Amino acid sequence: MTTTTTEVTFSTTTTGVGIITLNRPKALNSLTHTMVTTMVQQLKQWQTDQAISVIVFKGSGEKGFCAGGDIKTLASAKEGDEQFNDAKQFFVDEYELDLLLANYSKPIVSLLNGVVMGGGVGLTQGTSHRIVTKNTKWAMPEMNIAFFPDVGGVHFLNQAPGYTGMYLALTAKTIRSADILYIGAADFYVEDLHELERKIVDYDWTTVEEADHKLDELIGSLAGEPPQGELEALQNDIDDTFHLYSVEDIVAKLRDRGDAFGDEHANILLSKSPVSLKVTHKYMLDYAHRSLEDTLVMDVVVAMNFLRNKDFYEGVDAVLIKKHQSPNYDYPTLEDVNDELVDSYFKA
Repeated sequence: MTTTTTEVTFSTTTTGVGIITLNRPKALNSLTHTMVTTMVQQLKQWQTDQAISVIVFKGSGEKGFCAGGDIKTLASAKEGDEQFNDAKQFFVDEYELDLLLANYSKPIVSLLNGVVMGGGVGLTQGTSHRIVTKNTKWAMPEMNIAFFPDVGGVHFLNQAPGYTGMYLALTAKTIRSADILYIGAADFYVEDLHELERKIVDYDWTTVEEADHKLDELIGSLAGEPPQGELEALQNDIDDTFHLYSVEDIVAKLRDRGDAFGDEHANILLSKSPVSLKVTHKYMLDYAHRSLEDTLVMDVVVAMNFLRNKDFYEGVDAVLIKKHQSPNYDYPTLEDVNDELVDSYFKA
């Protein structure tokens, strides 16, 4: 059986599999509010449906699983109270969906092919079986548009080895399969997702008591070793610089190194919104040991405060709309962003 909307498709098999397909390939399957609320409704229904034992979660097309939320629509929040409240409701519902997926009582196999960024990471990070391929491009790129790594990003980035989470949060670097596995953001590397999906759909899950273990075995039979990554080799350099207690100290330490790593990453940080850098840095430190649920609650507060800030709209305009890459921020330097301003982002 298949139920289709214009943006997301749900189907079931007689073998006990429910399939969710994000269906906006021309937009790299970026999330609209309708997609979010429809998925919440369907997942809650499948949770109590004894005919469904396993969920497969994928994106249509070959270019991406999900490039994130529909940021251009969220940027309309500056136009008035109604649009602002619509944006807030999008975040509330998106984070509810992320938490539902992370706490789901049935295994979810997420096929992370192509672009997986921002909201796409949030959807899949808590799912039980996350599969990457040679084509996977994973990032929390919110720093590039004067925002912050939301969708629980602060929670799961803090679980990465050493200070790689802080490094990825502040630099917004895009990483590939080996590095995604290294930071614990995926579980398996598989070359042929079509073969994997066929095996899952063909298997009769209706008689299996421990579907998680059987999935481990089935996916493991197709799993391989990804091409070599970069993060593990950079771990000492990352830990040497990104452990410091202020963004200014991190930049100074990078400059003081006098090497290619230091110069490259100091320049990367200084290309970002100073407000985003300082708010994200504080958030990563303060919520290092908080739960996903606590983090998602705070994400709503922080997101709304960014939507009250001109720099977010300037970042979206410069990077996504006009694409001149030269935002004119109200707070253009790190020195312009004081502790009082940073603290205000965490107050409802």
